[in-house]
Amino acid sequence: MNVTARAVEALREALAAEGPEADLGVRLAVVGGGCSGLQYELEIDQRRPTDTVVEAEGVSLLLDPKSAIYLKGITLDYQDGLRGKGFSFSNPNATNTCGCGESFGV
Repeated sequence: MNVTARAVEALREALAAEGPEADLGVRLAVVGGGCSGLQYELEIDQRRPTDTVVEAEGVSLLLDPKSAIYLKGITLDYQDGLRGKGFSFSNPNATNTCGCGESFGV
């Protein structure tokens, strides 16, 4: 899993807004839905015993066992420009994606 410097900065800001709880991380999950069948979810959450934890420059990314399969080799980026603002995902496992990039299929 790769996380760009822009994404790390945006994740740090989101975590800082939640307060200084030591066990908080950013959960990156894959759930059913969207135009292509699967979509990404990002949320601030507590670590769970079954999580895979990926450290990215001091930010803990929390992956549940099911999601980790779909997220192998993914690049998480953060865009801030005229075409929109927010996180973007480049997933080498995706066989198709929707036009907005919010969902994918394998």
